[in-house]
Amino acid sequence: MSASKRRRATSPSSSVSGGGDLDDSSSTPGSGRKRRRISNVSPVDTIAVCHELFNAVRDYKDGQGRQLCEVFQRVPKRRNQPDYYEAVSQPIDMTKILYKLKSEDYNDVEQLTADFQLMFNNAKSFYKSDTEEYQAACKLWEVYLQTRNEFVQPGDGDEDDEDGDDMMDNPGMSNEDETPTGNLKELFEQLLEALVSHADPSGRLVSELFQKLPSKVHYPDYYAIIKEPIDLRTIAQRIQIGYYKSVNAMAKDIDLMAKNAKTYNEPGSQVFKDANTIKKVFIQRKTELEHAEPTKSSLRIRNRRSGQGDQLSGVSVALHYGSESEDDPVLSGSVCYDEGESEAESQSSSMEMSNPIFQLYEAVRGARNNQGQVFSEPFQQLPSRREYPDYYQQIKQPIALQQIRAKMKNCEYESVEQMEADLTLMFENAKRYNMPNSSIYKRAIRLQQILQAKKRGLVRRDDEEGDSILSSDAGSIKRKSHKKNVKKNRMKTLYAAVIEAVEAGTNRRLCDLFMVKPSKKDYPDYYKVILEPMDLKTIEHSIHTERYVSEDALMEDMRLMFRNARHYNEEGSQVYNDADILEKILKDKRKEMGPFPEEEDLVSPKLKLRKIGVSPKKSKYLTPLQQRLNELYDAVRNFTDRRGRRLSTIFLRLPSRAELPDYYATIKRPIDMERIRSHMAAGRYQDVDAMVEEFSLMFNNACIYNEPESLIYRDALVLHRVLLGTRKQQEGSEDFGPPNVGHLVRELIRSLFVSVMGHQDEEGRCYSDSLAEIPAVDPAGPEKPPLNFDVIRVNVERGHYRRLDIFQEHMFEVLEKGRRLHRTDSEIFEDAVELQHFFIKIRDELCKNGEILQSSSLIYTSKHLHSDVEQEKREKIPKEIEEDRLKAEEEKQENKEGVKAENLQGQSGQSDPESERVYTQDCSFENITYHVGDFVYVEPSEVNLKPHIVCIERLWEDKAGGKWLYGCWFYRPSETFHLATRKFLEKEVFKSDYYNKVSLGKVLGKCVVLCVKDYFKMQAEGYRAEDVYVCESRYAARNKSFKKIKIMAVPVSSVKLVPREVPLPVVRVASMFAKPDYDKLTISYAGSGSAIDKEKEDVPIEMSGADPGCQHYEQLHCNKMWFKVGDCVYIQSHGLSKPRVARIEKLWVQNGTTFFFGPIFIHPEETEHEPTKMFYKREVFLSHLEETLPITCVIGKCLVSSFKDYLSCRPTEVSEEDVLLCESRYIDVEKQMKKFKGLKRFSYSSKVVEDEIYYFRKLIVPQKEASPLLDKKINELELKLADIEDGDDDMEDMDDDDEAPQTPSMPQMQTPLANDMDTLPYTPQSTPKVKGMSKKEGAKRKINMSGYILFSSEMRAVIKARHPDFSFGELSRLVGTEWRNLEATKKADYEERAAKIVDQQERDRPPQKQASPRAGMMGPGMNGMAGSPTQGNFMQQPGMFSPGPHAPPPYPGQGSPSHLQPTTPMFVAPPPKTQRVLHSEAYLKYIEGLNSESTSVSKWDQTLKAQRRDAHMTKEQESRLPAHWLKSKGAHTTMADALWRLRDLMLRDSLNISKGYNL
Repeated sequence: MSASKRRRATSPSSSVSGGGDLDDSSSTPGSGRKRRRISNVSPVDTIAVCHELFNAVRDYKDGQGRQLCEVFQRVPKRRNQPDYYEAVSQPIDMTKILYKLKSEDYNDVEQLTADFQLMFNNAKSFYKSDTEEYQAACKLWEVYLQTRNEFVQPGDGDEDDEDGDDMMDNPGMSNEDETPTGNLKELFEQLLEALVSHADPSGRLVSELFQKLPSKVHYPDYYAIIKEPIDLRTIAQRIQIGYYKSVNAMAKDIDLMAKNAKTYNEPGSQVFKDANTIKKVFIQRKTELEHAEPTKSSLRIRNRRSGQGDQLSGVSVALHYGSESEDDPVLSGSVCYDEGESEAESQSSSMEMSNPIFQLYEAVRGARNNQGQVFSEPFQQLPSRREYPDYYQQIKQPIALQQIRAKMKNCEYESVEQMEADLTLMFENAKRYNMPNSSIYKRAIRLQQILQAKKRGLVRRDDEEGDSILSSDAGSIKRKSHKKNVKKNRMKTLYAAVIEAVEAGTNRRLCDLFMVKPSKKDYPDYYKVILEPMDLKTIEHSIHTERYVSEDALMEDMRLMFRNARHYNEEGSQVYNDADILEKILKDKRKEMGPFPEEEDLVSPKLKLRKIGVSPKKSKYLTPLQQRLNELYDAVRNFTDRRGRRLSTIFLRLPSRAELPDYYATIKRPIDMERIRSHMAAGRYQDVDAMVEEFSLMFNNACIYNEPESLIYRDALVLHRVLLGTRKQQEGSEDFGPPNVGHLVRELIRSLFVSVMGHQDEEGRCYSDSLAEIPAVDPAGPEKPPLNFDVIRVNVERGHYRRLDIFQEHMFEVLEKGRRLHRTDSEIFEDAVELQHFFIKIRDELCKNGEILQSSSLIYTSKHLHSDVEQEKREKIPKEIEEDRLKAEEEKQENKEGVKAENLQGQSGQSDPESERVYTQDCSFENITYHVGDFVYVEPSEVNLKPHIVCIERLWEDKAGGKWLYGCWFYRPSETFHLATRKFLEKEVFKSDYYNKVSLGKVLGKCVVLCVKDYFKMQAEGYRAEDVYVCESRYAARNKSFKKIKIMAVPVSSVKLVPREVPLPVVRVASMFAKPDYDKLTISYAGSGSAIDKEKEDVPIEMSGADPGCQHYEQLHCNKMWFKVGDCVYIQSHGLSKPRVARIEKLWVQNGTTFFFGPIFIHPEETEHEPTKMFYKREVFLSHLEETLPITCVIGKCLVSSFKDYLSCRPTEVSEEDVLLCESRYIDVEKQMKKFKGLKRFSYSSKVVEDEIYYFRKLIVPQKEASPLLDKKINELELKLADIEDGDDDMEDMDDDDEAPQTPSMPQMQTPLANDMDTLPYTPQSTPKVKGMSKKEGAKRKINMSGYILFSSEMRAVIKARHPDFSFGELSRLVGTEWRNLEATKKADYEERAAKIVDQQERDRPPQKQASPRAGMMGPGMNGMAGSPTQGNFMQQPGMFSPGPHAPPPYPGQGSPSHLQPTTPMFVAPPPKTQRVLHSEAYLKYIEGLNSESTSVSKWDQTLKAQRRDAHMTKEQESRLPAHWLKSKGAHTTMADALWRLRDLMLRDSLNISKGYNL
């Protein structure tokens, strides 16, 4: 933005205060004065005028209320109307004009006029003259010209320069007269500032409701009543455009605004009072400015503006634009001093402005929205403990801006971080207590954004300024500016290197596909895969707006963009390759540019340390989330089975597309552990659940692609279980479940009851005290249960209320009973009405008008109460008037009788005729003077009573000289009839309706009775404390009722009152008639039930098409339970671990039996799914079953909630264990779960009792848990695949020397797969090691043969020969791929062969008990060893028989007991050392199927009979014997003799086969 534009946007006097504008002044005085005249006198602000013109066009409506500018908001799309772009060469619309306005691209009004003219001309050239668009263009152009003529007056632009020249040519003009418009504008801004910043003693801004006109949608009647609406925003705009020519013109608008407010609002309302306040503040400020010295005032204002950054202008601009950006002075914390703040305090506050702590505070406190309203108003003070008692139960550390301000004044904040911590705590408290859609919650979020933006600004300023001590001179300022420019230029260079990169040969720009993000419509899956999209347009905007703190931030965004491209696109695609090339170009360019030159020179070491400390990437300390993610990742990566094999190896990297192309065709979202690790490093995971989801996806991919019998499938399930187990350990005692709704409802009811019972009037009297007289037993209905406040209190304390409507019914019943039993002018009646109003008010506040608790009780409002009370008064008042008339006649008759009696007494000489009395205002008796209005003690009428208290109303002296008084009796509480529960003030008396005369001779002394307003604050001078009483009610002896006195109608007393040093506390005491066992009576009334249920009734409904004899119901009582349509119930389910759930959609009775109809919900274990699938706790699925069931099969009630409701709310009467979640429907045919919109909703009649719903203040986060099939599937696979593990254990136990060479004494097997297949080594031992017998399942295990296992046994060796360097997991993956690619016919052949093998195994299995499949016994069929029943036969080696079809041998371990059969030893060469094969069954089948002619691998019956003397070996054969088995030949002649001896010992001592053959 140019300097001239900045001058226009600021206050006219700001250029005088120093800064950049001084540099523009010329050395000659004349030119300087002329330049100052041009910049200051400008009566029209161009930016403001342009905005006004734009608003005039945008807001113009036709006669039907339709905005004409709607058709010009956007130009037609080229795809929809290509002919538009043929007719229009320069398209433009309102959106583009608004963008140019906001970016201040218009230097004058003519540029804006040209754009509008172009837009309207485009419309006229394309649309026909009879179309709405053409006519709208013509009309809006007229509106624009008319508005422009109103705002743009002579003196703007070039004419202003001419005026300036004329003024310069006039030498007689003084300095004061030189810039009258500028000084006037300063005056207007000062007046406006006084109005905007004025606050009442509580800190509330008086002008808040006057800053913008009311909404036409919410207050349509305002514009019908007010003909000339105006607000402070309009006044601010008029100041900006130079509309006011005098102060009186502005005063008229202020008067009009105040008059409008007082016309629309009622007298006595807050807005009415604020209007008068604004008017007074304006007049007062206007008077101050008129009497102040102009020069001095102007200088003071300029200095103040210079220090505060043109604050007054900022206020006007904020009112006009409503900007909420970080650069907005209002949101940045512009300071507005309170009215009572002295100039010294203002100066100290100005000094504080340089303190970052104060700036951070002010940014939050002074932030406003686009309507000029202060965001922080709800945060100024803490809420009232009386009205919001639950706030202080939920919020453990309450804090508000008032406390923060006090701590700041006491210098308790040592750093910006401490201030930020307190402000954040305040916002988090607000977000925790309030609902997410509430206004305060949204304000808290907005203020947090402002707080972070301001903090970033302070950090950025520190980064730019460096060390303020070292950078205070002008040279350092230039150096900082130069550093900033260098940084920005380097970023632009890096960006240009990416933008300008082209492909060699084709000149194709490589960045084209990276400029903008993909369309969500065309690529919806992109935004599911890519969580942080980034494009070059966003990066360019960030560079332009200087949002990058450092060059590294730019590089990080670039790398993120390239990572996203590689992650989403396939390897080898064009986008994938372009991302690699552009990233390399970017790195080379940065390397070519070298390090940042100013980095080490300009930044102080202190600042560098601070930067390093706040950098999250360089910090060596991990956040709690990072620690949990690392722990979870390491648990999966480092997990090993009992043999030490790391299961995660195969999951570290995805297979390449060239190796397994079908993998990427099958798996739509491939992911591996390396990618998860990169996401961790990039901070992509906002919580642990996000990482668990990606791990679950990886394991699910493995289960989908691999066969269920494969090892990878089993490993995926095991690691998935490890993942969930580790996560469960991390959670520990953390409670992620919903809060206890029942407890919260009881606490809400308790808070409501306490607030109502503690409600007091202005004098501190509790309204509930008078209502304690209400009897528990209703005289009109003695059969009803007793009920009063004490009974309700016991029920509340015991938690008997589970519903708000029941509690409200009881409270209203007591209050209505009080109104019914007492007169309308009684104190009890008025207190009952007041308490009921207060109950409704607090109830709505606690329930947030249904946002927290949704209940039918909220239907009854104050309007209904007012209507009921008025109706009750209309019925009772005529009766009360008649009673008063009869009472007056009775009193009149009694008075007549009294007069007759006096006359009779007068005739007898004892009378005191009225004519003979001499009345006086005071009278002396026994040296004491009594005055009318005094209170005196009168001798009691009975012995042992306290003296009566009488107020003197008349004094006279009779003819005989006797002195008399006449007055009103005041009763003590003991002299009245009242309930024992009533409480009284200390020293309280009651004005009675009893009047009488008394002789002054019976007066015992003086006393004082004060009204309740004076008693606690004042004291009677010259009276003892025990002689001073308080009165707040009158007592009617006839009705035995109390009524509060509004005005004490007694003669004026001569007693002098003086203020008390310390006001008396308000203390109420119990009645002298109070019974100590009253609480026991109340408890007996309350009962001992666990909960109070709402009364319900059967609600029948008519159903069209119902069967005859069927009566349908909405609500019905059956089976000792209440049911209504829409309820969910548990039903008896035989053979299932959990009962199924049904929903009642129809309910009827037929032939005395109750039935219901509805859908059935099933549990996860009843569905078919992958074991890696995760489910929410207590999740169910809607099935296709809909059944009619008798109500007798119901075993309990529950609730099936949709996902949205499950997160946000709960019924108050359903326990959490019975709340189920359903968001999907299970389609049995497709074996899939698909989400659906939701269950059918029902609308009930008024007689049906609906559930009360409690809404959580924060949405809960439901946790997912493992499938119930996971452990079951793992156990099955462990049984199938345990052979390979145990076989490997045998290898590890038997192989003493891994590096020993193979012994070539025996020839290799000659089967087709013998050369490729690695076989298991076997080492003879002196004592056999029986494997698997310790496991119960191992002894009964059976080898399960399948086509895939048979295929794997044949193909694995071939693949091993092709890829000798491949690992075990990679070989397994290739075997699985070959099996999937196999033709269906060949698969069927393998399955058929496998079935034959299984049949053969079953036939050959002996009936006797068999040993473990891989037991260490050397029986018939053991690998590589055979025996012979006769002696003298030549030993047959295991590999010497001819190749051919092989039949499986008998099951291992069969035959006679080994210890009965000694035999001749024979040696077996160890097979080559192997790697693990995929399946132990495949290996066994391979070995056992070598010879189809024999039942064993070798001719064991011959080898068993072989002896040393019959065996003749060549030297070559002897050289291949396993000589390494023995350390030496010992006493034997040759090593062969030693091995023969070893063989004999093994057969005798270890195998004991000899006795079985009777050798």
